Amino acid sequence: MTLNHIRRGTGSPLLLVHGLGAGWRSWAPILDDLARHREVIAVDLPGFGQTPPLSGDVSIATLTDSVADFIREQGLDGVSTVGQSMGGRIVLELARRGVGADTVALDPGGFWSPRERAVFAATLRPSIALVRALRGTLPALLGNPVGRTLLLAQLSTRPWALSRETVLADVRGLADSPSVGDAMDALTKGPLQQGAPAGTAPGRVTIGWGRRDLVTVPKQADRATRLFPDASLHWFERCGHFPQWDAPREATQLILDRTS
Repeated sequence: MTLNHIRRGTGSPLLLVHGLGAGWRSWAPILDDLARHREVIAVDLPGFGQTPPLSGDVSIATLTDSVADFIREQGLDGVSTVGQSMGGRIVLELARRGVGADTVALDPGGFWSPRERAVFAATLRPSIALVRALRGTLPALLGNPVGRTLLLAQLSTRPWALSRETVLADVRGLADSPSVGDAMDALTKGPLQQGAPAGTAPGRVTIGWGRRDLVTVPKQADRATRLFPDASLHWFERCGHFPQWDAPREATQLILDRTS
């Protein structure tokens, strides 16, 4: 399977891997700023955006396989990778496998305790069901600060301050992407993320975390850095689960500073 993708900018290539939601459009708030400095390649994972779903098992392993295959097919060996949420977990898994170069993982999944994972499933699944039920009214709801606050309080520290254009694609993606359910099963029922012993990652590893993340809660950062002992940890203050929403300039600068 060839992943649908876009390329923008020139310079050293940078591969972006999204989480649950809109596919590559999840990076829209920072895509142009990154492309002023780098060649940015942003993919749609299988079953998201314009890439068809996998024909077999959907798991973090098979989604990571699809990205590893894309890197090989596109001649991107040694590319630096950036991911957010599920995508953050996927780029850490690539690093664990020795694929790529520098890695930046923003609020990655896979480091929950059993109780935290149960809470994640119990809160996010109803949210996904709600946005599916409200599919036709999402543009109007997200165009209103009160509507954004009600729908996105779990994902952003200041949803009322975001624009409809910033969030609409991701929320629609939660409603429409055919692999959202399977990906949620992979996150909530599959194995947790394995680590990379010191000295085994192919480049620098940076993990960014929102201090006010209610999806992958901040205490999980300690587990992540224990499993990836070479990783540098960056805290986004006053930031929820989407640094590209709540702290776009800081997220852009972190990515540029920590990849080459």
